Amino acid sequence: MPIILAIETSSELASAALLQGDMLLVRESSGVQTHSQTLLPMVQSVLAQADISLSQCAAIAFGAGPGAFTGVRTACGVAQGLAFGANLPVVSIVTLLAMAAACRAETGAHEVLAVLDARMGEVYWAQYSYANGWQTVIKPTLSAVAGVLPQHKEGLVACGNGFAAYPGEFALQAKIYPWMQQACAEIMPHAEQVARLARSAFAAGRILTPEQAQPIYLRNKVALTTDERLALKAGAVK
Repeated sequence: MPIILAIETSSELASAALLQGDMLLVRESSGVQTHSQTLLPMVQSVLAQADISLSQCAAIAFGAGPGAFTGVRTACGVAQGLAFGANLPVVSIVTLLAMAAACRAETGAHEVLAVLDARMGEVYWAQYSYANGWQTVIKPTLSAVAGVLPQHKEGLVACGNGFAAYPGEFALQAKIYPWMQQACAEIMPHAEQVARLARSAFAAGRILTPEQAQPIYLRNKVALTTDERLALKAGAVK
């Protein structure tokens, strides 16, 4: 089976994974400010533990977003650099799909709503269905919590740190969707799921050259002005 090296830095958790047959090696580190410093050492660590070189991998996979602006740029840039250096293809995996895969692994759910904190009072979210592979029910979207409007599916399970970031707003949404009260808020994007999804994508020929790899951005504006931050803070105090 192809050996996949995967990296994920779209949230405060950075991770690297090496998938070789049934063997999975992972490293992770928390702290958005340190992703660029910790990612390559984590990659070197899993390769050293497996006693293989980068050139022995079949592809470099990365969590393409949506997610933290700097984080998804970091993952894409590192994946491109590694792939260029080793003459390897790249596999781009949607962050929210990786979360859905983690949710299915933990809960057994075949219908998943993945919600990731996007800051600035908003969330990234998408809905997926699994039946001999993943299908996108609602594509990745950026909205306020009130805009999280999933399609009704039997057994739908929610996951992601968006629920922990905005508990009050999701409590209101739970009046419409009671199952949101049992959301698996601890599930985050991780290189493990990026690697597993990438292996299937690689086998299906869904690969990119390093030049073709791009982050997935859903927000053009990535920062609030001072006046906007003050207004947001004032609104939270009321």
